Amino acid sequence: MENRIFQNYILGNWSNGDGVETNLYHAINGSFIGTASSAGIPFKDVLEYARKNGPTLRKMTFQERGRMLKALALYLMERKEKYYTVSAWTGATRIDSWIDIEGGIGNLFANASLRKQFPDLPYYVDGVAAPLSKNGTFIGHHIMVPKEGVVVHINAFNFPIWGMLEKIAVNLMAGVPAVVKPSEYTCYLTEVMVRDIIESKILPEGALQLICGLGRGILDSLDSRDTVTFTGSAITGKKLKSLPHIAQESVSFNLEADSLNATVLGPSAHPGTQEFDLFIKETVKEITIKAGQKCTAVRRILVPENLLEEVQKALSAKLAATKIGDPSVEGVRMGALATRLQVDRVRESVQKLALSQEIAFGSIDTVDVIGADKEIGAFFSPILFVNDDPFKKIDVHEIEAFGPVSTLMPYKTLDDAIELAKMGKGSLVSSIVTPNDTEALDYVVGAANMHGRILVLNAACAKESTGHGSPMPLLTHGGPGRAGGGEEMGGKRGVLHYLQRTAIQGHPTTITHITKQFQVGAEMPEASPHVFRKHFEELVVGETVFTHKHTVTDADIVNFANVSGDNFYAHMDATSLEGTIFEKRVAHGYFILSKAAGLFVDPKKGPVLLNYGIDEARFTKPVYPGATIGVRFTVKEKIDQEKRSDDDISKGIVKFLVDVYDETGETVALATILTMVKKLKE
Repeated sequence: MENRIFQNYILGNWSNGDGVETNLYHAINGSFIGTASSAGIPFKDVLEYARKNGPTLRKMTFQERGRMLKALALYLMERKEKYYTVSAWTGATRIDSWIDIEGGIGNLFANASLRKQFPDLPYYVDGVAAPLSKNGTFIGHHIMVPKEGVVVHINAFNFPIWGMLEKIAVNLMAGVPAVVKPSEYTCYLTEVMVRDIIESKILPEGALQLICGLGRGILDSLDSRDTVTFTGSAITGKKLKSLPHIAQESVSFNLEADSLNATVLGPSAHPGTQEFDLFIKETVKEITIKAGQKCTAVRRILVPENLLEEVQKALSAKLAATKIGDPSVEGVRMGALATRLQVDRVRESVQKLALSQEIAFGSIDTVDVIGADKEIGAFFSPILFVNDDPFKKIDVHEIEAFGPVSTLMPYKTLDDAIELAKMGKGSLVSSIVTPNDTEALDYVVGAANMHGRILVLNAACAKESTGHGSPMPLLTHGGPGRAGGGEEMGGKRGVLHYLQRTAIQGHPTTITHITKQFQVGAEMPEASPHVFRKHFEELVVGETVFTHKHTVTDADIVNFANVSGDNFYAHMDATSLEGTIFEKRVAHGYFILSKAAGLFVDPKKGPVLLNYGIDEARFTKPVYPGATIGVRFTVKEKIDQEKRSDDDISKGIVKFLVDVYDETGETVALATILTMVKKLKE
C-alpha cells in the first residue's frame, strides 16, 4: 500500500492541489493511504480547456465514438485486477468490487453498442419529417447536435468506478467532454483507473479531466452550454441545484439522489413458494451488498401482515449467518463501510429511526467481525427494524440510514403496499416479488408514478434477473421527487440528454442534404450506372433507379398464392368481398414487394453483398388486376461499418427506399430495405 498524494488530471497534466484537504484511510484496517486536494486549482481554466478541446469529440461520428468506447472498455478490462486490489481498500468484497469495476466497464460496452442506433454522422436526426406545405416544397425536421460545453460529474463515494464510467460513457458517446469529481473519500480508486485511461491515449486530449479533492468552486464558472450531474444525498444535491449561479446561467442539472426504495412481497408469494424464498434471499443481498451503501438499496420491506413474523425470522436468520470482516478472509460476505465518518452518519440515522420503531436484528454499538479490528475498521452491524404501524410511524419514510439498514413493515392489501411505497416521496427503484402477474400489473401501474424503475421478480426470471439494486445501462436510472427527478443512462435516451434539439425547415432537397437522409419531395437524380453497380463510397443519398413497369394479372395472384400458401379470401374469392373495402380480388401486398424486388434488382454480381432486412413496410393502396406498377428505388441513408477482423470484407450499410406506384402515380407500397455494400477500399 502506498502513502502518496492522489493527483488531479487537469489541463493535460497530473497536478497536486495546494496543501491537504482530505486524509485517506483503509476502510478495513484503518491504515493511512494518502492525501488528496484540489485547493488552488484554476477551475475556470479547467472548464475552458475542456470546451476548447471539445471540437475533436464533436467532429467524430457516432460510429467513431462508439468504437472509441469499445476500445477503452477492452483496454480497461485487461487491467481489471489492478482495480480489484485498490477497491479492497474501500471495504468492498470481491462481489462488491465486481459490481463497481466490471459493472462500470460494462457501461462502456453497452454505450458503444448504441452506435448501431445512430447515424454515421456527428449529429443525430430525430424522428421523421413534418409536412408544412400543400405541395410538399416546404418541410420541417429535427436534428440534435452535441452541446458545446462541458459536463461536470459530481459522484458519490460508494461507486468510485461505476459512478464515473456510467456517466462518461454517455457524454462521450454524445460528443461532450467531462470533468469528473469523485468523492474525496474514495477518489484513490478513481484516480488509478483515470491514469490508465489517460495513458491509453484512446480518448482525445481534454475529453476527460479529474478532480480528486473537494472541488470547491468547480461550479462557479459554468454557463448555459454546460451540464452538471450530481449523485449523492438529496439535501446536498438540491442545495447545489438551487445555487443562484446555476439558475441564472440556465445550467442543465441532473440530480440522482439516494432514496427510500421499497421491496414488496406479493400476497401470492406465501411460504413454500419459490417466490417467498427469492424474496428473503434478494432482500438480505440488498441489505449486505456494498454494506448497504447503494442509492438503490432496499430501505423498506413491505410484507402481508399475516407473514410479518415469519419474514422477520427468515431475514434475521440469514443476516445472522452473514460473516462480516476482512473480505480477504474466506467466508466473509460483508465488508466495511467506506469510512469511519460514514459509520458515524449511519449510527446517527439509526438512532433517529429507533425512536419510532424497534430493532429486530443487529446492534447500533457493536458488531462481530472476522480478520479485522472492529474498533479500527469502518464496520457496522446489519440492522433490521420492524415498524408495526407504518402509516402513522412515518420516520421510516423520511430518514435514510445509508448503510446495511432496512425496515420491515406490514400491509393489509396491495393498495396499501402501493401507498406505503409512494410515501417515500419518490424513489429510484422498487420491486415486487410475486408469482401472480395480476398482482404485478396492479403494483406496477399503481406505483410507477413515484418510481424510476420497478423490478418484477418471479421464479421464471430469477436465474437471469440482475436484481433490485442493479440499474442497467440501456434503461433509465433516476426517479421522481426525493430521488431527484433526473435520468442517467437509459440507452439512446441518455445520450440525447447531451444533445441540443433544433427544428430545421426548408425544401426537401435541402433537408436531405442536411440530414443525410432522403426526404420525400427532394430531387431524385437518376442513378447511372445502376445503384447495385456502385460501391459504398460512390453512392449518393437521393440518387434513384426508375424501373421498368409491370401490369398485374389474375395469374400473378394465383401463382403467388400457390407459392406462398397465402389463400386469404380477399386474394382468392371474389364472391366474399361484400362488406369489405375491396372492389374485386386484390393482389397480395407481399407479391407487390416481391415484384418490386424483381424490378429494382440488378442481378449481376457486384458490390452489393446481401439484403438483410426490410423496415417500415406499408401497403397504402389496393392493387387490382390490370394495374401497372413501377418502382422508384432511392438511396435513403448510408451507415459506415467497421471491419470485425483483418480478413473481414470492408463494407457499409445502405438503406434504400422502395416506393411502388401505380399508373396514376400514386404510391401503393413503401418499404426500406437494408443492404450490405462493399467498399472500394479494403
